[in-house]
Amino acid sequence: MPIHDPNQADLHEALIYPPSDAFIRQANISGLDAYQALCREASEDYEGFWARLAREHIAWNQPFRTILNENHAPFYQWFEDGKLNVSYNCLDRHLTTHPEKTALIFEADNGEVTRVNYRELHARVCQFANALKSRNIQPGDRVIIYMPMSIEAVVAMQACARIGAIHSVVFGGFSSLSLNERIEDAQACAVITADGQFRGGKMLPLKTVIDEALGMGGCETVHSVIVYRRAGNEIPWNTKHDLWWHDLTTPHAFTCEPEWVGSEHPLFILYTSGSTGKPKGVQHSSGGYLLGAIISMQWVFDYKPSDIFWCTADVGWITGHSYVAYGPLAVGATQVIFEGVPTWPDAGRFWKMIQDHQVTTFYTAPTAIRALIKLGGDLPGQYNLSSLRLLGTVGEPINPAAWVWYYTQVGKSRCPVVDTWWQTETGCHMIAPLPGAVAAKPGSCTLPLPGILAAIVNEDGERVQGQHKGFLVIQRPFPSQIRTIWGNDERYRKGYFPENMKGAYLAGDSAHQDEDGYFWIMGRIDDVLKVSGHRLGTREIEAVLASNPLVAEAAVVGKPHDIKGESIVAFVVLKGSRPGNAEAQQISDELRNWVGTHLGPIAKPDEIRFGDNLPKTRSGKIMRRLLRSIATGQKITQDTSTLENPAILDQLQETAQ
Repeated sequence: MPIHDPNQADLHEALIYPPSDAFIRQANISGLDAYQALCREASEDYEGFWARLAREHIAWNQPFRTILNENHAPFYQWFEDGKLNVSYNCLDRHLTTHPEKTALIFEADNGEVTRVNYRELHARVCQFANALKSRNIQPGDRVIIYMPMSIEAVVAMQACARIGAIHSVVFGGFSSLSLNERIEDAQACAVITADGQFRGGKMLPLKTVIDEALGMGGCETVHSVIVYRRAGNEIPWNTKHDLWWHDLTTPHAFTCEPEWVGSEHPLFILYTSGSTGKPKGVQHSSGGYLLGAIISMQWVFDYKPSDIFWCTADVGWITGHSYVAYGPLAVGATQVIFEGVPTWPDAGRFWKMIQDHQVTTFYTAPTAIRALIKLGGDLPGQYNLSSLRLLGTVGEPINPAAWVWYYTQVGKSRCPVVDTWWQTETGCHMIAPLPGAVAAKPGSCTLPLPGILAAIVNEDGERVQGQHKGFLVIQRPFPSQIRTIWGNDERYRKGYFPENMKGAYLAGDSAHQDEDGYFWIMGRIDDVLKVSGHRLGTREIEAVLASNPLVAEAAVVGKPHDIKGESIVAFVVLKGSRPGNAEAQQISDELRNWVGTHLGPIAKPDEIRFGDNLPKTRSGKIMRRLLRSIATGQKITQDTSTLENPAILDQLQETAQ
């Protein structure tokens, strides 16, 4: 139980939730002393620490002798003379221990459930790997995957890894233009897709988007488009390169020897949006990335062989790579994969699935949690969630009020909550509470994992003193980190290892540490507002707004101000209906005063706009860049194809209240 009153959730640094004695006793990292011992081991012999973990957790075809090569910093290499295969580590090594154990529980949008065990998954991956080889796809070739959440999406990723091809998964909501840019940048030789997908009871086309992307030019390297029949909708067909998945795979054997590759062989490229608008291809290695995925499953999720693990992320995002396609399979877990959305056919879908599949570990985004609070804060109580033993959040800092609701209403005050800070570029968790060792504080990602040397520095790369805000950096290279930006080493160097950071990895987030050394993420560096000379983190203001009993969710952005430099604009979703003009003014005044009381008058929003929702991607991430455009009255020119709710933009562009 918390040390302080959970109703005072806005006083987030006063709340402490230590792990229970029962959880500590069964934890993989049991107690704070065990955590500190690992940290000391890493401090005393950094390379030896990572080498031990790599030898214990990865099956190597050729053992490594070199641990860390820093000769070409910041292009670090880990275990470079070792050879392995990631698919072998995820599948083959389980065939001698638990081949009949369920690997994937797939629940389709319509509720239909399919289960696949490790023996069956291995056979399907091998067969599809052989099919890819029949198309002359070689180690090092790039393959675009544009698929619905499905067993086949995981099969496609694992098959690429098995033959040494480099996959680049594109979220199945991106536009044809976004696809075209990624295909061209990667110089992909093949695309794996489906005819369509189902979300919220609706069929959404996929193959036609691929056709549009290929028709834009610059994709002449593509010689194969492999189409999985999911929706049964009619699609255009190009006999020059289109192939049905089932026709291509059926003739091939269910065995395929893995391609043994060097530890630094690129496993995948994952494109993220850059500040310039041009997507950047984050390139990850094989050995170092796999190690990060495995140890974070063991440490942060406290993985047990009896667990039913469910990460709600799509494989189009890094979370779906590390905690759907690779991490759970590498430790031999049983996991749930979901095709649909949490609000269809009703807002109880997540809770019903946890009940039906006896989920033990549930990992989702704060935006999804806040949306579910708004749609039915009492709904979890209508389902049997007693199977749960651990909860997690990912994507952005979770505000304390939502954290407390998650802990009390979903976890029934007995499941630790792991608030995980990490990035596409880091590959796995960097800062998170090890649930059997570290006490949680709502709103804080707490302490770095052993071996992750995180720090807060100023603009000159020097550590800040006390609890002052600064730039979050990681001071030593770590195995799972980004290797480069695909085809653009200079962009990688300047973006992540600028000279003023003195060799440290610049995360791009602002943060501070409290008196216990806990890290508090304040937002992206470009989300720090300068109001009348004061630096204010947007996430800090959002957390205070969301702690008000009237508020379900809030997003804060800045816009230029002639006198103050920047003014604060808040977009607020209430737990009730959207207010009319007179009521909106009254609630705006109340919320401004609320922020003034808890953060100070300087942090009061100058403008508050109310909406039924916020613009979010289908993964639940708030698109704050769109909100900045709305706040400043600019025409929205960014790609909005990934929005779950594009109509909300018109609503938010109405006159400010």
